[in-house]
Amino acid sequence: MTDILPIKRALISVSDKSGLIDHAKALSALGAKLVSTGGTHKAIADAGMAVEDVSSVTNFPEMMDGRVKTLHPKVHGGLLALRDNKEHLAAMKEHGIEGFDVLYVNLYPFEATVARGADFETCIENIDIGGPAMIRAAAKNYGFIAVATDADDMAAILEDAKAYGGTTLALRKKLSAKAFARTGAYDAAISAWYVEQLEDKAPAYRALGGKLKQSLRYGENPHQSAAFYVTDEKRFGVATATQLQGKELSYNNLNDTDAAFELVAEFDPKNGPAVAIIKHANPCGVALGSSLVDAYKRALECDPVSAFGGIVALNQRLDKAAAEAIAEIFTEVVIAPEANEDAVAVFAKKKNLRLLVTGGLPNPSAPGLSFKTIAGGFLVQNRDIGHITRADLKIVTKKQPTDAEINDMLFAFTVCKHVKSNAIIFAKNGQTAGIGAGQMNRRDSARIAAIRAGEAAEMAKLPASLAKGSACASDAFFPFPDGLLQAVEAGATSVIQPGGSIRDEDVIKAADEAGIAMAFTGMRHFRH
Repeated sequence: MTDILPIKRALISVSDKSGLIDHAKALSALGAKLVSTGGTHKAIADAGMAVEDVSSVTNFPEMMDGRVKTLHPKVHGGLLALRDNKEHLAAMKEHGIEGFDVLYVNLYPFEATVARGADFETCIENIDIGGPAMIRAAAKNYGFIAVATDADDMAAILEDAKAYGGTTLALRKKLSAKAFARTGAYDAAISAWYVEQLEDKAPAYRALGGKLKQSLRYGENPHQSAAFYVTDEKRFGVATATQLQGKELSYNNLNDTDAAFELVAEFDPKNGPAVAIIKHANPCGVALGSSLVDAYKRALECDPVSAFGGIVALNQRLDKAAAEAIAEIFTEVVIAPEANEDAVAVFAKKKNLRLLVTGGLPNPSAPGLSFKTIAGGFLVQNRDIGHITRADLKIVTKKQPTDAEINDMLFAFTVCKHVKSNAIIFAKNGQTAGIGAGQMNRRDSARIAAIRAGEAAEMAKLPASLAKGSACASDAFFPFPDGLLQAVEAGATSVIQPGGSIRDEDVIKAADEAGIAMAFTGMRHFRH
């Protein structure tokens, strides 16, 4: 195994030909002989460079619509041969096999084909077979060949060659590791597509793959390393966002911003502006409004203390008025589908504030998967796309809710879906009034929500708690009447909850005695 390996012969077969000619010219300038296939061969030859067709190496033509062209001993022998092994060298000589020093292959665009909605057979035809085989062969034999799977890899190879007269062992090892990861991610994409096509809810093996988008300074805490990877899922959010300004996003920023944007996307922009303010992945205020600035101020009113240093998500194009209001307090991140120039100019004065535009809102009804690691494995489930409408409600109390109360209940239950369990939400007139999140019992969550509603009223110099006359939403059933009674004490006049407790009748009786309306949804929204 040699540290510096001169580049004498290179095999190139690429689907994405961006930068191909420049790389081929650079290899030729190093004195390397070029071998190529199909369209890649034609592109290099048309550029006026000497290049050998792989068919002349194998003495077999491409066949079966190009399915078979590189699966041949003269190709794989040149990739896999150990150049310091006498038996391998003898076999190469006996069978007329020449070694390769560089392999540059990027794969058939399977992921892009799936993303554009191609039919089943078209997707199948875009599964690369020879490419992954060659990449894996070269990656295994890193001691004697450098493998490139994209243009960045080729640039690194050429930099090494310029600096050292060939590729270094350290680079070849690094490229080998990346190559195996690339083929692994490629196979994972194929596997995930097949699972979806077959509607297999629990496949025997579950493969995951992702591409590095950002190396992070650290994870949730400074002693934890972290990185941000993107998958093939086409969903608007932090993965599709363009950062227009501000310092680098942290692990916690990304996590919280995703939570904020997924929540605000529940509210269709066609029905009016909505704003969510998030802190530690939980909302501290959510509101609808007549304008974005109105929605922001109403969301902020719910818990202005917690909103300091939070994440703000909007469901419409960020405008100047909203930007000016947001800029009045310290905010970590603002995320919106778009932002106009005047809004961008406002935030330009806040150099540390990150502004992200995504190009659209995630579809809250689109199916998808969520993953959670546990010791020795991971859990997979469908994304929670459950949605409750007026028609789904079962009114279980003597008192019937008013139209306004039903609207508030539905709004509160929608927000509740995005709050850590146990979750209690007070809401009134399209505005959260108090939020209790993540407690070990539902009564304590109700108490916290009531405290928040009272403190918010005090800060706004209002005569009564924001929870007075509100609707209360619970993410799961009340196991005892105490949580419901806590909500009534805070001022709630209506309650929405899944129902399903063995003590439902006790809870209904308590609601009737308190003179409030209560609706069952039949749907739970635990969030852990």
